[in-house]
Amino acid sequence: MRFEAYLPWPPTLNGIWRRAGSRIHRSPKYVEWSEAAAVALCEASPPKMIHGSVSVELRLYGPSRRSYDIDNRAKAVLDLLESDTDALVADLTAAGHRARGWTCDVSVEKTVARVMAEVVDHFGRLDILVNNAGVAGVNKPTHEITEAEWDWVQAINVKGVFFCTKHAIPLLRRAGGGSIINLSSIYGLVGGPDVPPYHASKGAVRLMSKTDALIYAPDRIRVNSIHPGFIWTPMVEHHLQTTGDPEAARAATAALHPLGHMGEPDDIAWGAVYLASDEAKFVTGSELVIDGGYTAR
Repeated sequence: MRFEAYLPWPPTLNGIWRRAGSRIHRSPKYVEWSEAAAVALCEASPPKMIHGSVSVELRLYGPSRRSYDIDNRAKAVLDLLESDTDALVADLTAAGHRARGWTCDVSVEKTVARVMAEVVDHFGRLDILVNNAGVAGVNKPTHEITEAEWDWVQAINVKGVFFCTKHAIPLLRRAGGGSIINLSSIYGLVGGPDVPPYHASKGAVRLMSKTDALIYAPDRIRVNSIHPGFIWTPMVEHHLQTTGDPEAARAATAALHPLGHMGEPDDIAWGAVYLASDEAKFVTGSELVIDGGYTAR
């Protein structure tokens, strides 16, 4: 399943985690960020918290390869590009982690269904799903966008969330509950005069999260959305490259945030770790905004 796709990242980056015992360590040491995939953390017994080492190998945003330890649990690595999947699995294995990779495109339902089933077949259960696949799409005014350009963004950013959630729900029910974390955006909360397909898709993800939070609360499945501001990733870098002066655009984009700078992938990662853990056991249908104050204006 892909939990994140970016430009030029591929369209399938999703993360499945498994809860792993004890508490989140406050001094992380191992979680890598790259443009590869996400992971499923699985284990036979059902501990209550995400351990400080829950290998959040989420590869949430992009190739800045940061590391924090979130533990030695089994990881399912899912990505559209087989070479990236293999590279991440090799890195994890070399570091002493149990890992296996799957090639998956979240815009294709039958592929998502098959991979979800194989992950649980291999690791035994699913507790946490992170829907992090996303592409930016074209930056043109609405009247110039073709149907194909619009549909491509919706297929990954919206249908990808739908397919992964749909096929995760029976597995989460079987596990007795769990957490679904959907990556939306500040542009799922406010508008902007650019990339219309992207903004529409992120608004959809926000309300899909609230709807599913209400539907699946009786099953003890929590569903929340994360709304990042501008995070320095390949997607943002690519977007700024389309301007006449990328350096000036980067400075101007940083200045949009009251804190005066763009965020980093780990700023979002820790939000995901919180929502995945039992520290957030009373949190569902919520929007976790991590934007340096962007939407506070």
